Amino acid sequence: MTSTDNAGNASKPAARDPWDLPDVSGLVVGVLGGTGDQGRGLAYRLARAGQKVIIGSRAAERARSAADELGLGVEGADNAECARRSDIVIVAVPWDGHAKTLDSLRAELAGKLVIDCVNPLGFDKQGAYALKPEEGSAAQQAAALLPESRVTAAFHHLSAVLLQDESIEEIDTDVMVLGEVRADTDLVQALAGRIPGMRGVFAGRLRNAHQVESLVANLISVNRRHKAHAGLRVTDV
Repeated sequence: MTSTDNAGNASKPAARDPWDLPDVSGLVVGVLGGTGDQGRGLAYRLARAGQKVIIGSRAAERARSAADELGLGVEGADNAECARRSDIVIVAVPWDGHAKTLDSLRAELAGKLVIDCVNPLGFDKQGAYALKPEEGSAAQQAAALLPESRVTAAFHHLSAVLLQDESIEEIDTDVMVLGEVRADTDLVQALAGRIPGMRGVFAGRLRNAHQVESLVANLISVNRRHKAHAGLRVTDV
């Protein structure tokens, strides 16, 4: 909405409130790799917050078994059915299966909002270190493989241990959200905000995803030294 000054001239529209986020409570969230620690933890937290969640796995029976263990109305299905039935799809598969999984689901993920939370990492005697995919990042690889999907990146820096701990009421962390379209990143920020203690913060376009994914290697080092489950907070916003 534009306004006018005292001389009757049109002035610039009022700046949009970056924390004015949409209601995502009615959307179905699918989690590919939902039987792994990270995917299972995200599925649990979102379902606990009241979100409808479907866990996806290569084996439908494995997904259904994990869903039954979580309860909270979570359903299990094979990856293709999970993708088809979901409005938002979180990709939480292992890095070594990332490309193959997404390439096989291109049709099912067409038109979907995809949230990639995969961290390309290697491990040696010195600990974890970041890998750099040919496309630049896991999120950029997803965007290249899914040209008909709306690819974003988020949920990289969360402790699977904390996510799955039923005794913990709030997850004290911010979630860095990256993407090309504001309407999409707003949806992801809103989804992150459904989890008590968590906040989604816009952190740039997908070309900036590599350093966000890579930071997990540093957090692993922090956690090993301090025997902690460190997260991140962005100050002054």
